[in-house]
This record gives sequence, structure tokens and C-alpha cells, in this order.
Amino acid sequence: MTERLAEILISSFPRLVLYCFKATIPLTVCIYALSLVLAFALALIQVQNVRILKQLARVYVWVFRGTPLIVQMYIIFFGLPSLGVTLDAFPSAVIAFSLNYAAYMSETIRAAIQSVPEGQWEAGYMIGLSSGQIMMRVILPQAARVAFPTLFSSLIGLTKDSSLAASITVVEMFKTAQQIAARTFEPFALYCEVALVYLLLNTVLTLLQGVLEKRLAWNTPKQIAQLGKEPA
Repeated sequence: MTERLAEILISSFPRLVLYCFKATIPLTVCIYALSLVLAFALALIQVQNVRILKQLARVYVWVFRGTPLIVQMYIIFFGLPSLGVTLDAFPSAVIAFSLNYAAYMSETIRAAIQSVPEGQWEAGYMIGLSSGQIMMRVILPQAARVAFPTLFSSLIGLTKDSSLAASITVVEMFKTAQQIAARTFEPFALYCEVALVYLLLNTVLTLLQGVLEKRLAWNTPKQIAQLGKEPA
């Protein structure tokens, strides 16, 4: 490694980290929060018995799962201006990613809700709970534990996929690396460096996922037996 290349990598690393916190993480958080809200709404619609709304939700999922994310971003950022609707790059990326990820995450939530035994509903009705109360107090807490690993994995995937926003000029971490590479003519080293930053960020998220999964895990038979031995 030449002295010049070493200087480029050392000087660019703080800037990449800065844009990780300044753009990549805020972009990821905004997208994930909106996706989760929309996915939850879509999942609830699909488990209800309102036929028209259920069909509309299924069409939504079909469309956004069946078309590429980058095409969806281009339609929103480059296509909508021809219809008189102009959005900046950042909100365009947030909208496109949120609509796309919500389609996938809604299926995870729907499957988790439907995995809860029907007997839970019957038990809720037996003690006088309404359908809404059963959903919020009985079904969703159980479904959350089932859906959590997949939903958190979506967050990790989203952190990496957010680099696609550079294609519509969002200046996030990967776009910053592209700009530095264009100026210094060292693309290989700089792209490896930005890959390292993504790896470090996702390693932290993976460790966090492991900790949270342990906290949310169902009690194992061994743990239940230990609880039974504790003095009252």
C-alpha cells in the first residue's frame, strides 16, 4: 500500500463514518419506521374478513414484491415530475423503500398473527374481551415474538440496501465513497473501506438482535422447571 493510498483511506474514513450517522442511519430509521407502520396496517387488513380491503392489500403486496426496488425509486424520483409531482431525492428514497419493504414485512406480520392458535381467540371471548382487546392484549404480544427475528433481519438488510439511494443522488455513505473515488481514482480501496463500515454497522445490529431475541424468547422447559423450584 502506497503512502498516498494510505493517506486517502485514513482521511476518507472519518468522512464515511460522518455520512453514516448523518445520512445512512437517519435514512434507514425513517424507512424502517414507516415500513413497520404500513406493514402492520396491511397485515391487519389481510387477517380481517373485509373482502375488498383484503384484495386491495394483496394487490399492493403483489405489485411491490413483484417489481424491482430501483425501478420503483426511479418512477417516484424521475417519473413523477412528468406528472407535475416533484420530490427531493431523500423523501423519494424514503417513500420508495417504505412502500417496498412494507410489502415484505406485512407478510411476516400476517404469518405471525395467523400462527397464534385459534384457541387464544376463544379464550379471550370466554373472559369477555372484545375482538380489538384480544388482538392487542393476546394475539399481538405472541405474534411479536414470532415475527421479531425476521423483522429485525429486514432492518439489517435495509441498512445495506439503503446504498441504492445513491442511484437517485441521495448523498449517503456509499454516494460519498463514490465522490471520493471519482476524485482520487482509487475505487477499489475506497469501496472496500465503505464495505467495512457497513460490515461494522451491521455487526452491531446483529449483536443487538441476539440480545433482544434472548429477552423476547419463550421460556424453555428447563427455565419453567427452575421457576417452579423458586420459593413463593
